[in-house]
Amino acid sequence: MQHLDRAYAVSLIRHFTEDDSLVLTVRGRKYTPPFGFYAGGFPISVRSVQTEVDGGYEGKNQVVLIEAKNANASNTIIRQIYYPFRLWQEHTEKPVSTFFFQRTHEDEYHIWQFGFDDQENYNSIRLLKSARYKIVFSRLP
Repeated sequence: MQHLDRAYAVSLIRHFTEDDSLVLTVRGRKYTPPFGFYAGGFPISVRSVQTEVDGGYEGKNQVVLIEAKNANASNTIIRQIYYPFRLWQEHTEKPVSTFFFQRTHEDEYHIWQFGFDDQENYNSIRLLKSARYKIVFSRLP
C-alpha cells in the first residue's frame, strides 16, 4: 500500500481519474451483502464474502476503488475488483469506478480502469482506460 499511498500523495491517482476532489475514505476488509450475478451464463448467489479494498477514494461525483499489487502480479482475478464494486454500489448513490494498480520493479506505476457493461454479469468486464507513470523527484539547489 505504500506505493499506492505515494501515488496518491503526488496526485497520480487524481491525475489519472481527472478528479481533484478525491480523498482517501475506504481501506481494508469488509463483508458483502447478499447479491447475485452471472458468470459464464450460470447464476451465482453469494452472501457475506470477505472483500478487501487497498485504496478507496471518494470524490464529489464518484467513488474509486483500487486493487494494488507490488511488482508483476500473476494471480489477479476479476473477483478482486468485482466483489468490492458490488459491495460499494450498495453503500453509495455515486458511481463506483474500479481500478487495478501495479508498481513494477522499474519503479513504474501502471493503472488500469475497468468497468462492467452489466453489473450483474461478471464476464462483462471491460478495460476503459490505462496509463503508465514514472515519478521522478528532483533535488532543489
